[in-house]
Amino acid sequence: MSKKHNKVMKNLFLILVLSVFSFSCKDNKTSDKQDESTQTAMQKNLSKYVSVKLTADLSVLTEKEREMLPILIQAADKMNDLFWYESYGDKAELLNSITDEDSKKFIKINYGPWDRLNGNVSFIDGIDDKPKGANFYPQDMTKEEFEAAEIEDKSSIYNFVRRDENGKLYSIPYHKQFETELAEVSKLLLEASKLAEDEGLKTYLELRAQALLDDNYQPSDLAWMDMKTNTLDIVIGPIETYEDQLFGNKAAHEGYVLIKDQEWSSKLARFASFLPELQKGIPVEDAYKTETPGTDSDLNAYDVVFYAGDCNSGSKTIAINLPNDEEVQLQKGTRRLQLKNAMRAKFDKILVPISEVLIDESQRKHITFDAFFANTMFHEVAHGLGIKNTINGKGTVRTALKEHASALEEGKADVLGLYMVQQLHEKGEIEGDMKDYMTTFITSIFRSVRFGASSAHGKANMIRFNFFKEAGAFTRNEDGTYTVNYDEMLVAMSDLSNVILTLQGNGDYDGVAKLVAEKGIISEELQADLDRLSMANIPVDVVFEQGIEVLGL
Repeated sequence: MSKKHNKVMKNLFLILVLSVFSFSCKDNKTSDKQDESTQTAMQKNLSKYVSVKLTADLSVLTEKEREMLPILIQAADKMNDLFWYESYGDKAELLNSITDEDSKKFIKINYGPWDRLNGNVSFIDGIDDKPKGANFYPQDMTKEEFEAAEIEDKSSIYNFVRRDENGKLYSIPYHKQFETELAEVSKLLLEASKLAEDEGLKTYLELRAQALLDDNYQPSDLAWMDMKTNTLDIVIGPIETYEDQLFGNKAAHEGYVLIKDQEWSSKLARFASFLPELQKGIPVEDAYKTETPGTDSDLNAYDVVFYAGDCNSGSKTIAINLPNDEEVQLQKGTRRLQLKNAMRAKFDKILVPISEVLIDESQRKHITFDAFFANTMFHEVAHGLGIKNTINGKGTVRTALKEHASALEEGKADVLGLYMVQQLHEKGEIEGDMKDYMTTFITSIFRSVRFGASSAHGKANMIRFNFFKEAGAFTRNEDGTYTVNYDEMLVAMSDLSNVILTLQGNGDYDGVAKLVAEKGIISEELQADLDRLSMANIPVDVVFEQGIEVLGL
């Protein structure tokens, strides 16, 4: 080989090496940029949440109650894995496939790779948006296929729908699917029941332990309603149906561990007795208010010390209205649990900062914790008003309205809750300025609408915001703040109550679908205002530091 040829070959080799090195550097830079972009996006996602320690005054507990508390927390904690399966599927497989720690944190907040505060869109590359039926049904199943299929206990809220090897749909009850896990939870509840000094709590824990093993929850729901004097409480099992956005029918597992604030609860107790009287006055034709709400309803304040499963995913619950069983509701009413410490955290860290950006300066003095507490409380009480069964033979409102039932029911409770506040204020049963309740109510719409369209509460708030806007209940000022128009707001409250109660009573699925399509949206103007809240670093919701160590047990 000649020297000249040798030199050419060396030059070619050098060019090739430099080219490979150059491309390699570019690839690394692109990869670094993608990593940086992922980290930035995840940090932005995580900033939607502010961390709060869940603590309570344990000095109110007896020695045996202090002994029981860690057992109840252990039982509730096991709901996390069950809800993970219902929401997504294999938690370990998903987390093991992710290397970025911020992404893992955000996955854990959402119990899956879908952002619950952003319409359940996927935030992990290669994973599609969330199936409407979560993991309750086969992902390739259509509504029509389900409705045409012959499945055992088809309408049960306590089973999964799966395909056999021939592709045929069948059901598997929760107590079979989760046999091992639920046996452990049942054992823990029985262990706690042996420490219970309150007879009502003891009976409830025993019956709930059994219900987890056979999916027959009604006896324990009735026992829970009969429980009056207990300080410790646990809400545990498959309860709300929000996660099933295909039919709104399958219940998801969750757990709360609670300590009753006896002093606050005694102040609230008398309000439940007004339900039958208030039912007669709700702004709708008589045919839609013939049901008599149960007066055995309890209204209590609690400090919550542990959240798990459904209630701990995405936006956190600050008040509970249970049981959901319509038969129990008509027989016994419901219990309304106000989660005082969680409520205070959201008021201080989210609601007040929102008002400083979006509410007219002259009306900010009307944002008060007492009004926030009352509005939230009467939202839960208002679930007991209205109608549970359609007036035209279409069955219960929940079954007739399918996947839209939850959003409409939340909308009803919000607007009828304010109606109750107004009625009781007129009677002199509630103190304070009515403007406090109304201004705090409007500010709360901005808080809840940020939960997004994947949340029943978020959707209900979008509908109400747009309805109220058209009715002139508030005005948007040139500086981007809002002024509440109190007289127009009272009229809008009455009109929206009538619309919702009529749709529910008629079981009007198409009418509700139209309402959701037209009003369950965020306009560009509203989105720009919500973006200002994010730019001001106001969190959307809270995440909890919680558990036995946080409580110092």
